[in-house]
Amino acid sequence: MIRVMTLEDYEEVFCLWKRIKGFAIRSLDDSKDGVTKFLKRNPNTSIVKVLDGRIVGSILCGHDGRRGCFYHVCVDPDYRMRGIGKEMVSFALSVLEQEGIGKVNLIAFTDNAAGNAFWKELGWTNRVDLNYYDYTINSKNTISINK
Repeated sequence: MIRVMTLEDYEEVFCLWKRIKGFAIRSLDDSKDGVTKFLKRNPNTSIVKVLDGRIVGSILCGHDGRRGCFYHVCVDPDYRMRGIGKEMVSFALSVLEQEGIGKVNLIAFTDNAAGNAFWKELGWTNRVDLNYYDYTINSKNTISINK
């Protein structure tokens, strides 16, 4: 079952994020307070996949009224290659479409071969004509990469 993510899902989703090799977690943005703020701003767009009584996939998804964005798209390694990622993406896109959003973007690390192959297989465009810039306003919002 795919359903809208709620704050009650945070601990289980965070544990899922921690199990994903190469996954980047920000100290403030991905904290319970940070995700609470995100879910309040985007109450209907983030989703989880529940299978065997537990959350095995999630997408933090939001929009600014113009463009949607996927953050932290992941499937538990033990549940991959079952179509869960495709199912979640389709669900999240339909939610965004219902909210009047016509375009979605995401960021994938260049060294994430499996992730990049997944997006290419789904027909997403790798925009090589753009530069992605990042600026950290709060130096306490540090990033850690799961090893």
